Amino acid sequence: MIVALIALQLGSLIAPAYACGCGAMIPDRNHRIGVDRETSAVRWDGRTEQIVMRFTVRGDAERAAWIMPVPGRADVTLGDPELFDELERLTRPEHKKRYYFWPRGKDWPFDGGASDGAGAAPPRAGAVGVVGRERLGPFDVARLTATDPKALSGWLEKNGFELSDGLAAELRPYVEQKWEYVAVRLAPDADGTTLRGELDPLRISFASERLIYPMRLSRLAKTPQSLGLYVLADHRMEPRDDIGGRAPEVTFAGAIEPEGAVAELAGGGGQTYLTAIDQEFPFPERIDGDHELAAAAADTPYREVIHHDRLLTAGGVPVWLLTVVGVLAAVGTAVAVRARRRRPAVRSAA
Repeated sequence: MIVALIALQLGSLIAPAYACGCGAMIPDRNHRIGVDRETSAVRWDGRTEQIVMRFTVRGDAERAAWIMPVPGRADVTLGDPELFDELERLTRPEHKKRYYFWPRGKDWPFDGGASDGAGAAPPRAGAVGVVGRERLGPFDVARLTATDPKALSGWLEKNGFELSDGLAAELRPYVEQKWEYVAVRLAPDADGTTLRGELDPLRISFASERLIYPMRLSRLAKTPQSLGLYVLADHRMEPRDDIGGRAPEVTFAGAIEPEGAVAELAGGGGQTYLTAIDQEFPFPERIDGDHELAAAAADTPYREVIHHDRLLTAGGVPVWLLTVVGVLAAVGTAVAVRARRRRPAVRSAA
């Protein structure tokens, strides 16, 4: 279950920003930051949605800001770093051996060796409301309301960042829907160092009668991007449509007995259903909305199977070779017997 994030160049007069699967990453002036991977886990119980995200970043920025629209008032805390390791273990593919009879390109006698082949601008006064602000590890988190998408520019400018006109325009539909925003400032643990490597995960919770994963801001990306989601719910979940990308692919679906960090996110013990979804966006400008996920028609389980092809052997000898030798021996024996029967008898003189 793994997520690639996309870099967005804003131009030479402002700092470059990077679009990601559910928001926008903006470095301080004259610096760059890229997100190599974003991994997201989503928990929805029909009333409340929780999104846990972990970023792996690179670049030369000493600080950055990240914006995420949410449909309701959000609570933000640090997530458990062990969560994604546990989810990866639960959803890892099953490995099976698959034997074949006849030799292939890497088998003798074709190359003389054996093979283990694997298959497989300014804002109006009062336009931004800060409803909460707290420091969480390396994150300075502000929860905002805005009556104008350009108002976010003012908040960012006061904190040393600039918001592109394109990103402000993409926020307009959220303003019209009266969504709120989570604005996060990221800073490294030590002064004078850059944001690099794997950051602590953030956990964002908000009330929602629908399972929504914000994706609209990703349409600003200039290169293809990927989305990966772990979804914990009462049933197998699937996106309602592809929102401009390739068809979403389920890489795991099944009922689990969560433990540890997964159980904590799931809301305690007891069985829950886990769905892992991957999706590619070759042309991110075609993204036309946010993902809404709903229960699938049936809770059909699925686990990816990776086959490792092996040449069928017996005692280390290829079975096909034993078979050919055996057939040749049998044919030779039959020919010899038949020839002997046809040989005329020799009579001795009296």
